[in-house]
Amino acid sequence: MFTHTTNPAAAYRSGGIEAEALGSSPHGLIVMLFNGALLSINLAKAHMLEGKTSAKAESINKAIDIIGSGLRAALNIKEGGELAQNLDDLYEYIVMLLLKANLNNDATILDEAYRLLADIGSAWTELGQKQATAKP
Repeated sequence: MFTHTTNPAAAYRSGGIEAEALGSSPHGLIVMLFNGALLSINLAKAHMLEGKTSAKAESINKAIDIIGSGLRAALNIKEGGELAQNLDDLYEYIVMLLLKANLNNDATILDEAYRLLADIGSAWTELGQKQATAKP
């Protein structure tokens, strides 16, 4: 489960994230995915502005992986109906924006992808807070 690294700080961060994931509810895991994707988009933009092409591409690929293998994979289209389908379509659109931003080296497209994902993520966070306060 843990990756072998020669960087103690990276190992500590990785271990902390894994421990947080193990103690999270399914809702909490989705929030963690949103946060990870948003962080990756922010890093991609910083790398883009610094001219670090390889690091930019790596961060964009990580965001795409989180959205595709995490957020989209968590959707249940069959039971979620139209809402789940709409989210799937929106995630696909965000992935396309990220690919386009990478190809064109365009920070404004990254900003749009970030904004869309942040809007959905804040709704998830708000839902979790409402559920937490509703419990006896």
